[in-house]
Amino acid sequence: MGQPPDPTSVRIPLDLPTDRLVAAVGAWPEPAILESGPGFGPAGRWSILAAYPRLVFEAVGARWSIRTDSGTFEQGDDPLARLEALAREHRLADPADEADPDACPFQGGLIGFLGYDLAPLLERLPRKAPRDSRLPDVRMALYDTAVAIDLERGATAILAWDLAGEGREAVERRAKFWRRALRGAVASPRHLGRSALGEAVSNYTRDEYLDAARRAIEYVHAGDVFQVNLSQRFEARGKVDPLDLHLRLRRESPAPFSAFLRWRDLAVASASPEWVYQTRGDRIVTRPIKGTRPRGDSPESDAALAAELTSSPKDRAELTMIVDLERNDLGRVCRFGTVEVVEALALESYAQVHHLVATVEGRLRRGVGPIDVVRATFPGGSITGAPKIRAMEIIDELEPSRRSLYTGAIGYLSRGGTSGFNIAIRTVTVEGDRVRYQVGGGIVADSSAEAEFEETLHKGRGMRRVLAGEDSP
Repeated sequence: MGQPPDPTSVRIPLDLPTDRLVAAVGAWPEPAILESGPGFGPAGRWSILAAYPRLVFEAVGARWSIRTDSGTFEQGDDPLARLEALAREHRLADPADEADPDACPFQGGLIGFLGYDLAPLLERLPRKAPRDSRLPDVRMALYDTAVAIDLERGATAILAWDLAGEGREAVERRAKFWRRALRGAVASPRHLGRSALGEAVSNYTRDEYLDAARRAIEYVHAGDVFQVNLSQRFEARGKVDPLDLHLRLRRESPAPFSAFLRWRDLAVASASPEWVYQTRGDRIVTRPIKGTRPRGDSPESDAALAAELTSSPKDRAELTMIVDLERNDLGRVCRFGTVEVVEALALESYAQVHHLVATVEGRLRRGVGPIDVVRATFPGGSITGAPKIRAMEIIDELEPSRRSLYTGAIGYLSRGGTSGFNIAIRTVTVEGDRVRYQVGGGIVADSSAEAEFEETLHKGRGMRRVLAGEDSP
């Protein structure tokens, strides 16, 4: 599994079932679970289960706060600049560090999310719709203990680090406390509440969505934009246990970049198949997704749908456009000549859909930090469009609600020269008794409004089942 590089770190092997560990840590205070599953290769090798944060950073608009055991400090200025200072203070995602490729990529640090509504702090963008979510624009919490699960080697361990200068003995006590607590929680698991939600209702009628999609197609034909991502949001209300929803989602839609975050009466459960980016040392990788087909109901129909996707000129063109956008984004922070398309097109198949995926990578310039990377790449081009700024302006015009977290990013900034964020799609948010998810698709010149509407329903099938409490057929 790799020994953490910090000499004051502690590693304790653990032999407990993964499902029980996820349920146990997910019930602890302010959990942060970044989870993968078997069958996703190197991209989905690790699962990280953390809880009990040492501090929490939150931002809404230009105001930010830092909460620790000693209290909360609030201020209004540039939240990304303050997050950058926090990352420097704890030596997070420092490209000067050479990351051990066999070590767990998380070596202590910040885990959380960057919401899509952070974008106006990065670019001059309108926000027509009022804020209607209690989720902050940014929430990143500092964790110094985690369970690391190496799916490639079948090894699990508690990892603990000294991020606060407490000394090795304190770190050892903390790691041993986790071992005792986890064994007890697995032996006597808590009773999960059963979520019971009403029907999920869209923020569009079908005709309203079709009108918006046709307007987006007109923008493409007028030359305003080559591609724009249009989404609709679904909301249900009722009795909610966020951990129950997460466990349902991980069964229904396993994905390489799943996540679960919970605090107060708010929570996020994600089954994302897509990275915004990942860094190890000075190497940065992004894997944009474009093009979707539903899974077939027989091996023959499934193979036919996959073949239809890989041969589709429209879907291949969509992916090519976004690859060019991602190359330009990486070029803003990478050394000249190092950005390359490692894989221009590959088929990846998930529980509900087939996707086309590309891989682009580069080498970061000296002095580039993690927030520089966020400023250059956020939000991901595959869920905005191209050109990115004009696409986001059209999204703001056509979508009736703010996106909040949807198509933002969930991930980590770690010691040891690593960071990684998914794109927050296939993502459910919980606010008290209110549960939301959002689905969209890329619209190009030869798009059909009706087909785009149907694609959003295909993408949302797994989340509809989760909210309804149904099992896959």
